[in-house]
Amino acid sequence: MTDLALYRHLDEMAPWNDRLQVLEVIGVSDEAPDVRTFTFRSDAQTWFRYKPGQFVTLELPAADGPLMRTYTLSSSPSRPFSIAVTVKAQPGSIGTRWMFDNLGVGTRIRAFGPAGDFTHHNHPAAKYLFVSAGSGITPMMSMLRWLNDCAPWTDVSFVNCARRPEEIIFRKELELLGAHMPGLSLGFLIEERSSRESWFGHMGRIDAVRLPLLSPDFREREAFCCGPEPFMRAVREMLAAAGFDMARYHQESFAAPVVEEIPAPFSGGDAGEQAETIPVQFAVSGVEGQCQPGQTVLQTARASGVRISAACEFGLCGTCKVKKLSGEVEMSHNGGILDDEIAEGFILACCSKPLSPLEIEA
Repeated sequence: MTDLALYRHLDEMAPWNDRLQVLEVIGVSDEAPDVRTFTFRSDAQTWFRYKPGQFVTLELPAADGPLMRTYTLSSSPSRPFSIAVTVKAQPGSIGTRWMFDNLGVGTRIRAFGPAGDFTHHNHPAAKYLFVSAGSGITPMMSMLRWLNDCAPWTDVSFVNCARRPEEIIFRKELELLGAHMPGLSLGFLIEERSSRESWFGHMGRIDAVRLPLLSPDFREREAFCCGPEPFMRAVREMLAAAGFDMARYHQESFAAPVVEEIPAPFSGGDAGEQAETIPVQFAVSGVEGQCQPGQTVLQTARASGVRISAACEFGLCGTCKVKKLSGEVEMSHNGGILDDEIAEGFILACCSKPLSPLEIEA
């Protein structure tokens, strides 16, 4: 495709639709040891509408079957022609390691989203505190990039923790932004020195002594925190002990869902003892399943051999969104579906329980 064919004005393009379009890799770059950024565009020349700090779920076509992995966008919606995720290959990681080994320029994959409410757009303030560790820097970078493009005068105290100097993700870009954003103050904290790179900054773990050194007026700020769960817990407890208004504290976390056993069909006993099941018709698959008491639509689909994509399985990521053609459900979600989508008849299969016979577009 020629450059001329690629060039279109934003008002000539439609927003990306995750139910119809896939993503194409247009760039891969190393950010730090075992950390890479993958940049995508839509294969249908659409633009991306999301809030800085939100995430997408990627469907990775691994050899043993599709893997669903959720990643925060490190890109900014102020540059809507592409999106990017920055991922760290942890020891034993399967999905991220597959991305490192298989995703290259031109590769196409499916994605779902965006979703999530971890964004400064939901909490406007005069002053912000961004605290992160490791790859938890990605939503902070998305928000900071948006502020740099749209409100560069914003007062932001940016605190990032890493094990070694070379493991500070986006360090060069952050230092460049620090020279251009008059209200941005950067505070890096590392745990140990490195033979690869000299370090003359703060050392140790973030605590009640070091935080005031990195952000003296932290109590006056709207705080956003992201990183490993022990790190976020430590920051949360530290702020609470310091008298911080915890109504102004926000954190990003993809908590592991509680694994529920799918109830086995009743066998034996009197017919009167058998709990009533609810039929669920999966229209596209041509399969009718029986929903046992307490089961969700997703559990019924799996028990019936019908595949519905799912990642978080607690109503956050929106990956298992399906169209309900008829019937009623009880749905208890965590923000993975919009009100207008519900009005159109969509449900999240992972957190919807049938109240009547159902027909699902799956």
